[in-house]
Formats: sequence, structure tokens, C-alpha cells
Amino acid sequence: MGNSESEAGGQTAVSAKETYVWYRKFMREYPSGLQTLHEFKTLLGLQGLNPKANQHVDQVYNTFDMNKDGFIDFLEFIAAINLVIRGKMEQKLKWYFKLYDADGNGSIDKKELLNIFMAVQALNGQQTLSPEEFTDLVFHKIDINNDGELTLEEFINGTEKDQDLLEIVSKSFDFSNVLKVIYNEKQSVTDGRLPSSHMRRLI
Repeated sequence: MGNSESEAGGQTAVSAKETYVWYRKFMREYPSGLQTLHEFKTLLGLQGLNPKANQHVDQVYNTFDMNKDGFIDFLEFIAAINLVIRGKMEQKLKWYFKLYDADGNGSIDKKELLNIFMAVQALNGQQTLSPEEFTDLVFHKIDINNDGELTLEEFINGTEKDQDLLEIVSKSFDFSNVLKVIYNEKQSVTDGRLPSSHMRRLI
């Protein structure tokens, strides 16, 4: 699996002391050392979702499950936190691409982008653009060769060059707000303070 710093893309990872505290909490909650999809949804308070929203959460879980064994282990868990909290934009765009590439063939077609945007909309509520408008906008702006598919290179280069599109993508698909809640409620581990509210059960 590699260490958490390399998995998170090379940016400054959580400190050794933080990692140890996270590890203790993770193992107390998941003694097997593995978090299931159901436990992931329970942790985030994302139960009873409609099918579209549920599809998005499943896809997020699958991208965090980097070795594709059906579970999230601690290294995958800490790497996910590093990515969404401290990751650079290019790393986040690569993660977004993996979210959109539902069949894992290395490119995104309009159907994949439409489906995942509909799922995000169901989870996050009404967006400024409809799923169809968003999909058409993305392909119009960054599908350079007009083949109806986006490669990783097209996606990253096109999104980074268009600040308006970058903002739309970040706001529409960013899952970090949920993980930030978890992180912030467990924050200050270095000064000994305990997490608050429902997350106190992880102590």
C-alpha cells in the first residue's frame, strides 16, 4: 500500500503523533483493522440515502479502497484524509477523475459524467446547473478532439486552465466537506483535546 505520505501525493502528511492517535481511534472502532462500506456510511452519517446519492457514496468509497479488496484499511483511511484535507489541486483532480470514470477504463464519457453528477445532486441538493447542462459544459470546454471522451490529461489540463470550470467542478463534486467535519471534530490531537459531538464514540 505504501506509506500515507506517498499515497496522498507527496504533500505534507499528518504528523507521526497525529497518525498514532488516528490509528488508535481507528482500531478501537474497527478492531479488524478494516472498515466496511456500511461502516463508512455510518461514520459519515450517510444512511437512508436515495439510490442516486447512495451510488455517489459507493463510488467515493471505491476510490478510497485503493487495493480494491472491498475494505478501507488504516493506510487507505489516512491517505484519504490527506488527500481531501491537504491535497494539492492536481491530486484532487485526479481523484475526481477516478470518481467520474465509473467503469475504470481510463476515460470519461458523457453518460458517466451525467450519472455521477445526478448522484451528487441527489446527495448535495440542487445545483446551479442541471446535470445535462454541466455535462455539456465540461465536454464543450475540455474535450479537445471532440471524440466524446475525456482522458485524464484532457480533464486536468482543461480544468486547470479554466478557473470558472475548476470552481464548478470543485464545488459540485468535492466530498471533502464531509471528511473535514470528521477531521475537525478530531482535530487538535496534538494538544490532547478530545473530539466533540457524535464522533466522541471513536475515543
